[in-house]
Amino acid sequence: MKNRIIIIAGPTAVGKTKYAIEVARNLDGEIVSADSMQLYKYMNIGSAKPDKKELLQARHHLVDEIDPREPFSVARYQKLAKAAISDIFARSKQPIISGGTGLYINSLIYDMDFSAPPAESDYRRELENLAAINGNEYIHERLANKDPDAAKRIHPNNLKKMMRALEVIENSEGRIMPFENSFVKTTDYETEIVCLNRERQELYERINIRVDLLIEQGLVGEVQSLLDMGLTSEDISMKGIGYKEIIGHLRGEYDISEAIDQVKKNTRHYAKRQLTWLRRYENAKWFNLSEYDNDEIAIQEILTWLQKRK
Repeated sequence: MKNRIIIIAGPTAVGKTKYAIEVARNLDGEIVSADSMQLYKYMNIGSAKPDKKELLQARHHLVDEIDPREPFSVARYQKLAKAAISDIFARSKQPIISGGTGLYINSLIYDMDFSAPPAESDYRRELENLAAINGNEYIHERLANKDPDAAKRIHPNNLKKMMRALEVIENSEGRIMPFENSFVKTTDYETEIVCLNRERQELYERINIRVDLLIEQGLVGEVQSLLDMGLTSEDISMKGIGYKEIIGHLRGEYDISEAIDQVKKNTRHYAKRQLTWLRRYENAKWFNLSEYDNDEIAIQEILTWLQKRK
């Protein structure tokens, strides 16, 4: 039987970390993060990284590994994640992919060619990372600001065309890399996708509670320490939700209450975009966690479904 990976996906604050850990514990697995922020070092609070206790419950890969001052791309993520998956398989363990960054998940499901001409690689890498962190809508808004007519013609889901249009605007010439044109599933392994969701009001309440907790845990101080390290709002890592809004507060653009409101609002919008992305996976199995009396019952049902899929 071919090896399989299990993807535990869902919007931010839905509870992926807990569920991925329980699946890993029950299936002798190890977790490979598919979160565009949790892979960065020093960014522990705003990224809602697994805490020390959670990290001890299951081995994690691609968490707290990349310096936020380094350039990082989806292509590099794919290379690192596939290396981790191969290592997990080699030790007869079960790879569990946990996260909500759509481009990262796609890079593991499909055979995607990330080769790019040197002349356009830096700008394309920036656009890919912005899409990974903030969603396709962010790129569409960027295009709308630069070329409203192009934005009207190009659907927000068509990341490839949006990036091409922006490259033209930025006077990037030469061959354009085909990015997401094939969607041919990888033959490296089989893939099972578990998508977690909650009723909208419950999910939004969880987001609000999480943001308040991040502030209590010291998010403002974390952002200040990153700025003291030399990072700026221009660094891709600092464009993540929770970081960019606090930077504005630290610049004196608005008070902390306004910053908190912005983080909550932007996180809710991001969760909505994540759900739109995940609904494209036709073979995914969805679990509405709001329908279960407790997490343990939901986890058992997920495990039962995975066992039947073997």
